[in-house]
Amino acid sequence: MKYTILLFALCLTACSVNNTVEYIEPDHSVVKFSKTAGYEDRFINLFAKFKDYPVTCNEDCYQPSDVIACCTKMQDCTYTGKHPNVTLNTGFTVKWLGHASFQINTDNGQQFLFDPVFEQFDWPVNWAFRLAAGFNRTPPQRPQQTLFTATDAVMYSHIHYDHFNKSDIEQFSKSTRFLTPLGFADHFPSAGFRISEMAWYANKTLGDVTAHFVPAHHFSNRIVVPFLYEDENTTLWGGWLLDKEGKTLFFAGDTGYSPHFKQIAEKFGSIDVCLLPIASYFSEDSPDFYRQVHTTPEDALIAASELNCKVMVPWGYGNASWRMGDKTSHSALFRLLTMHKRLASDIPLYILNEGEHVTF
Repeated sequence: MKYTILLFALCLTACSVNNTVEYIEPDHSVVKFSKTAGYEDRFINLFAKFKDYPVTCNEDCYQPSDVIACCTKMQDCTYTGKHPNVTLNTGFTVKWLGHASFQINTDNGQQFLFDPVFEQFDWPVNWAFRLAAGFNRTPPQRPQQTLFTATDAVMYSHIHYDHFNKSDIEQFSKSTRFLTPLGFADHFPSAGFRISEMAWYANKTLGDVTAHFVPAHHFSNRIVVPFLYEDENTTLWGGWLLDKEGKTLFFAGDTGYSPHFKQIAEKFGSIDVCLLPIASYFSEDSPDFYRQVHTTPEDALIAASELNCKVMVPWGYGNASWRMGDKTSHSALFRLLTMHKRLASDIPLYILNEGEHVTF
C-alpha cells in the first residue's frame, strides 16, 4: 500500500497531462518562410525588406507636457489629462494591465487577455538579468485569482519573454482557451491546456466574438544565450482583431511599421478600437533594427490613420514596463503627444495609466 501511495505522489509531481492542440490554417490564411540556406523553415515578415517610413521625428521630439506629471524628467509619471469623448457602443471594456498586457471584457460577460505577463522574465533569463543588472521591471500589482479563473481565452502575440510567461499560464483554469501563433504549443507546460495555433488571417469563434490572427512586422526567439539561432523565427508572431457583431478591436502586438497595416484595413475596414504600441524603438547602438520591429510614436499614428481607427489606445510605456529601447519610462508618451500635435492627427488618443479601464 505504501508503495502505491508513493507512486501516486511521484506521479502528481512528475507525470504530465498532454495538452490538446488544434492547428488552424485555412486556405485563405497566410504564412511566409525564409529561403535562406539553412533556414528554409523559418517564418519571415510579409514585407521583410521594408524600411520606407512615412514620417520620422528628428528634432524636438520630446516636448514638455502639462498633462503628464512625473517624479523626474519623463520618469515615473502619471497621465493627468482629459480623455476624449468617444462613444462607439462596441461592448468592449479595455483595461490596461501594464506593458503589453490587456484585459478585454464584453457586455455579455466574456473575458479575454492579450499577452498577460505579471512577473519578470521566465527563469533562467530573469536570474541572468539580475546578475547582469539587465532588464527588470517594477512589478505591477499582482492580479486577483479571479482574473485567471474568469478568463475565457488568452491570446498571445509572440513568444518573447515580455509577452509570454510560463509561470502565469499555470494559474489559468483548464477551461481557458489559448490562442497562439503557429509553433507555440511546444513551449507550453504539459498540464492539459487547450491550445489553438493559428496562421495569419485564420480565425476562431469564441461565443459571439470572432478572433482573427493578423500579421505584425516583428520576429521571434526564446534564446538564453545570444547569437545561438536554433530557435530564431521558428514560431510565428502577429496581432489580434476581435469582431463582435461588426464592432472591432485591434491589438497590434509588438510590430514595426510596414504595409501590413494597410493590408489589414483592406480586409477588415475601419477599426473601432486600436491598441497600438509606441515604445521600445530607441537604441543608439542599433537604431535601424529597433525601429524595424517596434513602431515609433509617429509610426503608430500613421498606422492608426491607415487603419482608420476611431480611437487609439497607446501602450508599451509605463512605470511597470521593462524600458527596453526607451529613454525613460514615459519618453514614448511625450513623443506621442508631440507628434500627434505636429502631424495634426485627427485620431482620438485615449491614454491610460496602468490599471485603468474604459468602456468604448
